[in-house]
Amino acid sequence: MDLLKRVLQRNELDVRTVSQIIEDINKELEKEEEPKAPPVKKEFAILVSDPDGKIEGVDLTGWAVQIPEGESPQLLKDKIIRAAYEYNATPKGRRYPVETIGEACEAVTARHFKEQGIWIKNKEPVLLIRTDNKIPKESSE
Repeated sequence: MDLLKRVLQRNELDVRTVSQIIEDINKELEKEEEPKAPPVKKEFAILVSDPDGKIEGVDLTGWAVQIPEGESPQLLKDKIIRAAYEYNATPKGRRYPVETIGEACEAVTARHFKEQGIWIKNKEPVLLIRTDNKIPKESSE
């Protein structure tokens, strides 16, 4: 702050202007030092439209996965399996092989999935939430 004050005075600024600038800088520094609220922890969930109620009362879990646009989602399982095979062929995969789709989603590195053209968005399985895909209308009283 003293260095800044000297530089401002050297540029022949008015004493009032210098003190106002220093005061403004001090206020800004105080604002930055205020503690910020900790970030809210978030998790993924998969929302499934089930207007016919076919999966009513069934608890399911799954993974959020991205695939290239226009590609068939039916190939997803095969691509995860291929990525798991590639992972199991690595030294780490030989020490800790994956044997299930769930283990593959948790342990296989993103590089192996990227080579297959898929992106696993969460390592831990998330809850599958069923909806009838309708918004109830307000009742008129």
